[in-house]
Amino acid sequence: MAVTFALAVEIAYKAGKNVNATFIATATALEKIGYMAEAYVNVATNYNWCDAYAALSTDVKYLLVDAATNIAAIYFINYDMSGYTSRIEAETMMDVLRDRTQMDIEILQKAALADFARGAV
Repeated sequence: MAVTFALAVEIAYKAGKNVNATFIATATALEKIGYMAEAYVNVATNYNWCDAYAALSTDVKYLLVDAATNIAAIYFINYDMSGYTSRIEAETMMDVLRDRTQMDIEILQKAALADFARGAV
């Protein structure tokens, strides 16, 4: 089984240039955190986006990538904040990622509900 939409390049980009390079280069960490991020999105929206991914529109796919990679980037930043210019920088980055994730989840919840109402689930 492979990670579906928590893509490694986007996670690294969002975690920033000061992220712990050793940790983010670890395939196991990327995979496990990717699975956790995808699970969070699926559970928070009451919809299994992984199973439906191939049939989704490009816009919804990008929104899923955004949500999952935001969550994963928070994990990577939180793992080791020592590389950032300050703890405040790292915390601000995590706050921005969290806020964006919440917006993504709200939109995805509406999309999941719309699919359910149309009988697509």
